[in-house]
Amino acid sequence: MRNIGLFGGSFNPPHLGHLHLAEILHDTLALDEVLLIPAKKPPHKSDREYAPAMDRFRMCQLMAESHEWLSASDFELKQKQVSYTYYTVKHFTEFYPDDKFFLLIGSDMLTSFTEWFRYQDILRMVSLACIAREQDEYQKLIPYAEFLRQTSEILLVNAESFTVSSTKIRDMLRKNQNCSCYLSEKIVKYIREKNLYTGSDTGNADISDKR
Repeated sequence: MRNIGLFGGSFNPPHLGHLHLAEILHDTLALDEVLLIPAKKPPHKSDREYAPAMDRFRMCQLMAESHEWLSASDFELKQKQVSYTYYTVKHFTEFYPDDKFFLLIGSDMLTSFTEWFRYQDILRMVSLACIAREQDEYQKLIPYAEFLRQTSEILLVNAESFTVSSTKIRDMLRKNQNCSCYLSEKIVKYIREKNLYTGSDTGNADISDKR
């Protein structure tokens, strides 16, 4: 049996903050694999602020190349229906029935998790692993975790903060500024070659609209 983390998001673009969280959860939970799962582009987002789906997937692949435990999946990008997390979790747990899955989420997602589509069914299929970036935040998450533990295993993980904004990164890219503190060299090169993020931008797509 393998322990596998499912890490969804817009990854617009995938940056070192994403990698930082993936590494912490990989090490803390002793995960055998972490899957980066880019979400579809929401219909209200423009192409200027949201890179094409397969480009975001390819950038996730590039980020994963240097880590044997990290990989990318285009499962949600191929779906015709709305890519609710429920369907993603159902797919992977049914396809790999002998493995244990952890859904990796941020603190804001834990506090609103009961609003997710078929959240109770999600909890029956996977464990939740939630990142808390500060001790105060960790304490605030405890009541939410205790409530959800009635259905599933809920893990709270403390992590050092890695402050980064996808909106800021895209703005820096448009201005041709150095993004090496936020993006890997491979991803910067790919963005330049594909001429991504060259227009105006009005939103922050750090985390996908879930779900």
